[in-house]
Amino acid sequence: MMIRIVFVILFLAMFGQVTNGLAKRPNILWLSAEDISPHIGCYGDSKAITPNLDRLAKQGVLYTHAFTTAGVCAPCRSGIITGMYQTTIGTHHMRCNAKLPEFVKPFPIYLREAGYYCTNNSKTDYQFSVPKQTWDASSSNAHWKNRSSDQPFFAVFNFTGCHESGIAGERKYRSVTKNLKPLQRQDPVKLELPPYYPDTPIVREDWKRNYELITAMDKWVGAHLRALRASGEADNTIVFFWSDHGVGLPRAKRWLYDSGTRIPLIVRIPEIFRASSQGLPGTFDQQLISSIDFAPTVLKLAGLAVPDYMQGRAFLGNQLKAHREYVYGARDRMDERYDIIRMVRGKRFRYIRNYEPLKPYYQYMNTPEKGATMKEIRRLEKSGSLLSAARLFSAKKKPIEELYDLQNDPHEIRNLSDNPDYIEQLKKMRRAHYSWVRETRDIGLLPEAEIIEREALYGSRYEILRQKDSSSIMMRLGETAALASSGKNSLPMLLRAINDTDAAVRYWGVIGIGNIAPRDSVNALFVTRKLLSDSSASVRIAAGRAMARMGKPEESFPVLKKALAGTNQWARLQAAIVLDEMETQGRPLIPELKKALNDQPNKYIVRVANRALNDLLNTNNEVR
Repeated sequence: MMIRIVFVILFLAMFGQVTNGLAKRPNILWLSAEDISPHIGCYGDSKAITPNLDRLAKQGVLYTHAFTTAGVCAPCRSGIITGMYQTTIGTHHMRCNAKLPEFVKPFPIYLREAGYYCTNNSKTDYQFSVPKQTWDASSSNAHWKNRSSDQPFFAVFNFTGCHESGIAGERKYRSVTKNLKPLQRQDPVKLELPPYYPDTPIVREDWKRNYELITAMDKWVGAHLRALRASGEADNTIVFFWSDHGVGLPRAKRWLYDSGTRIPLIVRIPEIFRASSQGLPGTFDQQLISSIDFAPTVLKLAGLAVPDYMQGRAFLGNQLKAHREYVYGARDRMDERYDIIRMVRGKRFRYIRNYEPLKPYYQYMNTPEKGATMKEIRRLEKSGSLLSAARLFSAKKKPIEELYDLQNDPHEIRNLSDNPDYIEQLKKMRRAHYSWVRETRDIGLLPEAEIIEREALYGSRYEILRQKDSSSIMMRLGETAALASSGKNSLPMLLRAINDTDAAVRYWGVIGIGNIAPRDSVNALFVTRKLLSDSSASVRIAAGRAMARMGKPEESFPVLKKALAGTNQWARLQAAIVLDEMETQGRPLIPELKKALNDQPNKYIVRVANRALNDLLNTNNEVR
């Protein structure tokens, strides 16, 4: 009988089903920060003043290759809480609101079902309605101390002080750093600027603020760890420290380079909870980690099964899958501007695919334009004074593909995509990109207005590319989107694509025609003119753009005017963006743009319309 009981205990332990009375489960504490790259002492930054994090790293594991799935918070956080790519569940556009399929749950629900007390203090920002059963408490008062004495806890605390607004806002910067001592301040002259920033006192001040905000955050980390120790729970608690994405400055936040997606990740595991040789103090782990791996890892550490639908890979615990060869990322709508970009990152190389290369790197966006560094970049652009690498990212258009050797070019300023010595590496990572897009059912190539309509039809964005004919649509969509930026030789194939049965394929076909803008092609004008009456608003607006680029702007006005007054807010935004890009061609629709300044509830339409009007009327109005 005794042998049988022991066997049952071992069996249950193996499969993570041990109850409170049979085995102790770990507490798990997440300390997260906003908008920081690994400018931390333990990551080798000699200027960083981060004694608490440096100590935590000595007590745990420092992950050298941890990345987020986007360079901005909300899309990343939706992936962190679900263990899925934002481009799969439809949370890829900044400040969207997706409906999740019923089977996809925020992972704290599984912890609560297993008896954990789960708290969040207090940021959510998941881009979907959070189920009530996700947290025991989610507020500025939420704390693991409020649990029952016999409950294990999962607790999240988020530091907002190093957000980009802490760099850009004088009041916030002073408030967050007010308790720093003189020796914890930085001399901006002694800091090393990335080469893609202009070296001016104004830019150095922002860079200095980044470091000082991180030091303030480090003090916050220390306070949490001391409180944990004082409670007697430190030896029962696994501690994670991470950031949601890179530093809150131009060419970092919102971008898919290391500056925007590489993050610090430190995990301290008490000895009693270590599996095999995991968690040894003072170790460095070079495996590739994605932020969507956090959810399955926590479930593993808690002894729970990882749901099959999760796309993340647990990197701690028992029975782990093989290490990743690549991590992936996506950039989609950032506030009021679209720019579809995809990223593949290996240990050494990064590949980037720009699906809208005719758009500049620095599209005009209200929030980053308010920052001192961005203002300085704009000032030097106008005077023609930007030098070397800083000038690269002020270009009016982007390359279709980018390839960087991080070992020899850590700041990613030497694009190797046209270098014949790296052609095989380029092809390999390009294939990995296309495979990832297909396998994860990336819906980012669908216009946002189309996504809204199809979400209503299929019940969730996740289901849009999971219908019985979706594999064929995915193939045609991917091929046409790639052709759209492939130059004039692709015109015959694009002209065929505009007859496709799927509106998203037709959209990319006419986007490609507009990119080429063949003014001497009667056929291109004929088929584009037909698309002005397409059943899809997105296709009609894209056709209007193409007509304007082919020298027929007046034919686009009825379509754009109607779209600006329509019911689909994302079609309105698309139309406003087209008018902004048309510049002086759009003058006849100034009255419609003025009406758009009162758009409710979409502030992004207001921002684009205001920007377009500022240019058309040559005024100095403040952006909204």
